[in-house]
Amino acid sequence: MSKRDLTMASSPMPREWHTSTYTQERGACVEVAEGLFTGVRDSKNRDLGALFFAAPEWQAFVTVVKCDEL
Repeated sequence: MSKRDLTMASSPMPREWHTSTYTQERGACVEVAEGLFTGVRDSKNRDLGALFFAAPEWQAFVTVVKCDEL
């Protein structure tokens, strides 16, 4: 990821955050927002910020999770 990409990822941009339909009431999950970068944040500690991933990085992560390799 280039310095420009990091700046874009850390800049404020409007996002709609989603949680899984499997989320339990205890809030022990993450929220995801899709856009130029995919954002991931802790649903219980939103004020800690989010991690942002470029499309290829996010797709690789999702593939590993779906294959139960993580």
